[in-house]
Amino acid sequence: MGIDLAAAASFMARHARVLDRRRFAYLLGAADADAVLAAVDGYRNADGGYGWGLEPDLRAPESQPGGALHALEAFADVAPVTTPRAVQVCDWLASVTLADGGLPFALPIADPAGCAPFWVGADPTVATLQSTAFALAAALRVGEHDPAVAEHPWLERATGYCIDAIRRIDDSVHAIELCFAVQVLDAAHDRRPEAPALLERLGAFIPDDGIVPVAGGAEGEALRPLDFAPTPGPARGLFSAETIAAELETLADAQHDDGGWSVDFDSYSPAAALEWRGYKTVSAVSTLLRNGVVAAS
Repeated sequence: MGIDLAAAASFMARHARVLDRRRFAYLLGAADADAVLAAVDGYRNADGGYGWGLEPDLRAPESQPGGALHALEAFADVAPVTTPRAVQVCDWLASVTLADGGLPFALPIADPAGCAPFWVGADPTVATLQSTAFALAAALRVGEHDPAVAEHPWLERATGYCIDAIRRIDDSVHAIELCFAVQVLDAAHDRRPEAPALLERLGAFIPDDGIVPVAGGAEGEALRPLDFAPTPGPARGLFSAETIAAELETLADAQHDDGGWSVDFDSYSPAAALEWRGYKTVSAVSTLLRNGVVAAS
């Protein structure tokens, strides 16, 4: 099992946005954290949130929970380096959190050009587990190396909302919501005593092969074990070692002849189609590196 890192680097040069090129170079030790953080700043608004297509299928400039997710992912990438932007985006998340402690899926969008309909049609007055969990899981990861984020009151409030929402999951759950809920419980495993039992309970919604089809998604779209548990941690207990080993091999083998990886979901603009491939290539290489499948040099 192996990948062609030189081909991946060439793919990123030809196709990817600056942020993902910087993230990729940082993974390989060819860029510093400041370069990554400077690239994230290009998507930042004065309110402390992030928009401008940081979520590729949400091209609008307004700050959005989806933008916060991607900013926090980048802040987690550069551990152990910290940035005051991480606390500032938590402040912004607190400012748009609803009375029940959850985040709306999306906030109002003035110009829907290039935005996926599920973002445009979201009700900004209703909190969702999916949106709260995707921002929270990333923030908890940042908090693992940034005490100011770990102690931010928004994390405790959002964790309480997610724990309550996960408890209410009964006989079905959408694959994407399930994935982010698992990621929250993985990251909060030592923070909340309820997390281990709830994580085990969510495992009942994952089939033996670990592949969960995305209802309403593109043909063949599914979430796989490495989406739920990309690195070793509590969530890995939901899958056998043999399943994870096979998935790592599948991920490595998915590199295309042009050096990049592809996503299996629909994109909603020409820009997003390219940007998702760059984002996915960073994700794939990061996962393979962090699992010891390939080395950076």
